[in-house]
Amino acid sequence: MDLNFTEADQAFRQEVIEFLNSELPADISRRVHADLPVSKEDTEFWHAVLHKRGWLTYNWPKSFGGVGWSPVQQFIFEEECAAAGAPRILPFGLKMLAPVLMAFGSKEQQEHWLPRMCDGTDWWCQGYSEPGSGSDLASLKTSAVKQGDHYVINGQKTWTTLGQYANMIFCLVRTDSDCKPQAGISFILVDLATPGIEMRPIRTLDGGQEVNEVFFTDVRVPVANLVGEENKGWTYAKYLLAHERNGIANVGISGQKLARLKRLSLTQKRGGKPLAYDPLFAARLARLEIGLRNLETTNLRVLDGFSKGAGPGPESSMLKIIGSELEQNFDDLTRRALGRQAQAHTPEVFEPGYNGPQVAPQDMANQSAAYFNKRKVSIYGGSNEIQKNIITKMILGL
Repeated sequence: MDLNFTEADQAFRQEVIEFLNSELPADISRRVHADLPVSKEDTEFWHAVLHKRGWLTYNWPKSFGGVGWSPVQQFIFEEECAAAGAPRILPFGLKMLAPVLMAFGSKEQQEHWLPRMCDGTDWWCQGYSEPGSGSDLASLKTSAVKQGDHYVINGQKTWTTLGQYANMIFCLVRTDSDCKPQAGISFILVDLATPGIEMRPIRTLDGGQEVNEVFFTDVRVPVANLVGEENKGWTYAKYLLAHERNGIANVGISGQKLARLKRLSLTQKRGGKPLAYDPLFAARLARLEIGLRNLETTNLRVLDGFSKGAGPGPESSMLKIIGSELEQNFDDLTRRALGRQAQAHTPEVFEPGYNGPQVAPQDMANQSAAYFNKRKVSIYGGSNEIQKNIITKMILGL
């Protein structure tokens, strides 16, 4: 993006680049660039490296231990991390739950849970969706009945991302059934080691296990784990989702997909000439690049608003829609550019000792799986259709 970066911004970018060159292992970078799954150990390793440097909480306010970076610095950091192939910072604790605790949690909850997100003690997952409550999240049925100093939880959550690695889950539960659906929901923190919890894997279209379903049977959770007020969870849920949608924009990741696609267009040929000279392909690529530049500008504007104390607004839904559709379109155009090479899903080419044929360029051998996996991004975090309804209500008043 052609921003008017100051000399200080350029110096900061160089600092980030030097840090990534020094600290990011080449093998992890290679796997990220090739769209291969990153292991739990690699994710925890990278979190620990960032925490040691003081950069893990780069988007937190200084009052809660953040580094106090400007919106442009945050943008530069995310852009360079994506360019280097750094593992994604897990959003569930640091970027989703943390803002909720900062805004609505008690001082005791903030002092207990926030440090544990940073030092790796807790791996959080999200308990929102249910089999019959996805886009219509307010219809959720998982119940929490107060009994003395505990809530007893019964129900089921689904699409729980990386739940197989987590030790904690934040959940929306129904604490009142005799009112408007949104008014009877509470926000509670649950230790996954508590008796009565079962985690079952869901196999996805690409053959992986990224999501799970979670069953709660008479699970007893301390009342102290309730965030904010009982029956006010819908307010907290919307606040969290707005932060999640900002992250789904994935500007830096799409920027890398654009750069990779441009490189590919010079090596793949159609009619004996590089794809870059095919008018139809060039026009599609240009539309994607223009969309990405517009998304970058909007993303910076939203970050600037956050830095000045503004809460998440309809811009979060705009970022979610445009960002998710751009990412899908980049993967689709890459798949088309690869042609027959995109048909084979051959992650074994990355295993030590592999001597077979290279079906596709090494950094794209997993493109088919990536394409199928990213069909989900326009659904999670609130489907794009629902986001359009939110924009209509918040901006147009309809």
